[in-house]
Amino acid sequence: MSPHRVFSNGRIYTADAAGSWAEAVGVEQGRIRAIGSRGAVRAAMRPDAHEIDLGGRTVLPGLIDAHNHFLATAEALASLDVGWPRVGSIEELVAVVAAAAAGAPAGRWIRAVGLNHAKFPDGRLPTRWDLDRATRDHPVVVQHVSGHFALVNSAALAARGLGERTPDPKGGRFVRDGEGRLTGLCLDAAMGLVRPVAVDIGSHGPNFHTEAPLEEMLADLDRAGRAYLAAGLTTVCDPQVTRRELTVYREARRQDRLHVRTVCMPLSSQLRELRAIGLAGPFGDDRLAIGGMKFYADGSLIGGTAAFSAPEAEGPAPGGVTYWQPEELGAMIAEAHAGGWQVGVHAQGDRAIGAALDAIDSAMRTAPRPDPRHRIEHAGLPTQAQLERMAGLGVITVNQPLYLRDSGDEFLRRLGERAHRLQPLRDELILGIRVVLSSDAFVASHRPLETIAAAIRRRTQRGEPIGAAQALKLEEAVRAYTIEAARATFMEDRVGSLEPGKLADLVVVDGDLFAAPPERLADLPVWMTVVGGEVVWGAASPLSARALRTGGPASGGTPRP
Repeated sequence: MSPHRVFSNGRIYTADAAGSWAEAVGVEQGRIRAIGSRGAVRAAMRPDAHEIDLGGRTVLPGLIDAHNHFLATAEALASLDVGWPRVGSIEELVAVVAAAAAGAPAGRWIRAVGLNHAKFPDGRLPTRWDLDRATRDHPVVVQHVSGHFALVNSAALAARGLGERTPDPKGGRFVRDGEGRLTGLCLDAAMGLVRPVAVDIGSHGPNFHTEAPLEEMLADLDRAGRAYLAAGLTTVCDPQVTRRELTVYREARRQDRLHVRTVCMPLSSQLRELRAIGLAGPFGDDRLAIGGMKFYADGSLIGGTAAFSAPEAEGPAPGGVTYWQPEELGAMIAEAHAGGWQVGVHAQGDRAIGAALDAIDSAMRTAPRPDPRHRIEHAGLPTQAQLERMAGLGVITVNQPLYLRDSGDEFLRRLGERAHRLQPLRDELILGIRVVLSSDAFVASHRPLETIAAAIRRRTQRGEPIGAAQALKLEEAVRAYTIEAARATFMEDRVGSLEPGKLADLVVVDGDLFAAPPERLADLPVWMTVVGGEVVWGAASPLSARALRTGGPASGGTPRP
């Protein structure tokens, strides 16, 4: 197909500063040459430019997920699924793990993902003794849907040499019963001690960097990348990258299997090493780049390990898990900021958000520099005073309102009225905070339209309102997944809006997105995805044709142990 194309007869939202609309866009050599009326665009293009009729469908800039664990999501799609609704009770968990064990040689590790005990009828956290009923011949690791704790069986504890005298690691905890016995629940940094991992990250975050053959990870990434294209994603930012992820992304790019633009946020465990060689992001090119640096302040809202000033009454760690003392976090962020890094701090509870803001504020006062664009990842339950501090510091919030749909009923039960202050997006916009939406896949669905719908609807799975006053309008939500997400990754000069000179990344929704009822937004299919002017998803795409032949882009094949 010609590198000169005109996409016409579309309802094209450009996401430019004026929020303007167009009916056609002309593409030349991977970039946008012209946008506007069909006549004006055709006049600006070569006569032989190939024209694609969009049939009146809605067109958006390519969607950008600013917080998406790309490789980890790819592996999750190919792992044993114990998520809800497939697994809705402890007995179903035992049955699914037992079936996987029956088909695996004794001694092989079984890895499952997606445990969500809050959906079980009794809400009880399973223990290693439950998993022991599934198998005693295989070490089993079941990762919670939050990614912030894991459940293991007795064989896994024995394989890793862990017992009652094993101390809790910094930034993590082994849950014990009333008699001091390990229950098999391993919170946050303790996860890295209970399964074979490819890289030691110490107490810098939850370790889901598991060992796997390179070709296996590349195949997983290939499948996931096609699933992302089918969802309209054209750029992702992986917010926890070690040498394992970077190796896979580099090799995938070399083999032309890195289907979406990928920005990597190195984990803080690599701060000294990267500073020693003078590296700071943004660094790279339009396909694969280094962005900011990722830090962890606390645990998970979904997993019950977030650090609140008023602790929760239930969960595996009611007081929350903090990875660092405030002065330790402050020292690391000061070093990163002074070295030129943008920082992204995972902070869910208000106690953790306060520590993150203290650290960012101090670093910026000590070493002022223009436009650092520091980020708070998640910003689950900030106070009004903390929002005002964020606005004053120019901090970006990277939010995931899909949590409110998927876990909102549990949040309402656990947090009461406080749950209505979760992800206070409307208040953030009023204060002038640059609001970004993202998925946090593998924790939630990677499909952007689900997140956009959740930000607008603010409804739980049972249909209950949760912070309805904080809902976004559709255009605000779209901008938060396009131009604002691009800005959060220092890419707004290349992607995020449809303007002449920018990379020709766009997504065509099969329908009128802006006229659809809010309850139907999440179900609208993507008709076409274009990256760099090439149709990479849709009837004309060889990638989507291959995906259809192999069972669809998100099929993931047979789950492996």
